[in-house]
Amino acid sequence: MGAVKGAVLSLLLDAYQRRDKIGMITFRGSGAAVALPPTSSVEAGAARLEKLPTGGRTPLAAGLLQAHEVLRLERLRDPSRRPLLVVVTDGRATGGPEPLVRATRAARMLAGEGTASVVVDCESGPVRLGLAGELGRELRGPVVTLDELRADSVSALVRTVTNTNSRRAA
Repeated sequence: MGAVKGAVLSLLLDAYQRRDKIGMITFRGSGAAVALPPTSSVEAGAARLEKLPTGGRTPLAAGLLQAHEVLRLERLRDPSRRPLLVVVTDGRATGGPEPLVRATRAARMLAGEGTASVVVDCESGPVRLGLAGELGRELRGPVVTLDELRADSVSALVRTVTNTNSRRAA
């Protein structure tokens, strides 16, 4: 989790330098919540990140749907902004009936609207199911593993995905 938090902090700093906004949605237990509404404040993001709980059940569909709603509202506030969704997950979906099917539908909805996405695969251990990779394919975005992720490469990854999505939208 230290690598994940370091990567997200790097995103915060990059967003601040580019005058972008960043928000955080947590999905654990039985639902999803906006942990940080979109902001350009590195301090607010870092403080929320420090307190971020981990582990437990993963209602992935709820998290993706909450992200969809936050991005929808941000598009209304400022249609010129290009959103980038970064999903940090092992891809295992829980909660409610057919959680993986619901997560796949939510991912396809986001991709269909042209939301640029990156999946950070935090699956670990000897048994790996590759579900984060499947989520990345549904979101039509790259998947990076924690082993591949380095704080200094996060900014480059964000720029690459954002530029690719801008070309698709044109």
